[in-house]
Amino acid sequence: MNPSLDQLCAQFGRLIGPGSTVGSVGPALAAGPGSPSGLPTSGSPTAAAPALPAVASGEGRAPAPIQRTDHAAKGYDLDVAVAPLQVVMAAEILDRSGFGLDAVTGVDWLAQGQMEVVYDYFHPVAPLRVVVRTRVPRERPEVPTITGIFPGANWHERETHDFFGLVFAGHPDLKPLLLPEDATFHPLRKDYQP
Repeated sequence: MNPSLDQLCAQFGRLIGPGSTVGSVGPALAAGPGSPSGLPTSGSPTAAAPALPAVASGEGRAPAPIQRTDHAAKGYDLDVAVAPLQVVMAAEILDRSGFGLDAVTGVDWLAQGQMEVVYDYFHPVAPLRVVVRTRVPRERPEVPTITGIFPGANWHERETHDFFGLVFAGHPDLKPLLLPEDATFHPLRKDYQP
């Protein structure tokens, strides 16, 4: 199956729900000022809603936009921000559309008190790359595992847990992969002190 960006935007729009917007980020906007992701802020005349709204501790997040991006400038075609409990449904959408999982990683937004999980997907036939993001509070950095959809996520989620302390609920074996078994630290967190 060769999905189009329009088809993917429609599917993610249904997942995220009413009020979701599809924005466009071109080469001039990709490195523009604004949010930590480099996307322009909502006050900018050419901006869609911010890609990653703040998450109040212990609360769900507001619907996030779907951003078309310039592949040459960003390295991917579509950037989708979902609520933590939507990561499995997002993985299902991409699996049904023939995508494979390329990577799972974390980002520590220390000043905002948040952790971000970033899922990178590729299509083996269509020249498309999709990034799915979600944010969780640093005090409770937990998202559901996607190993039931993409078994190869097992290693990626274990590595992300090692380095960022992100917990993937339902993971079949979330033991250390690269760090010592007795490690009580997460070296890629910004407050890590060796």
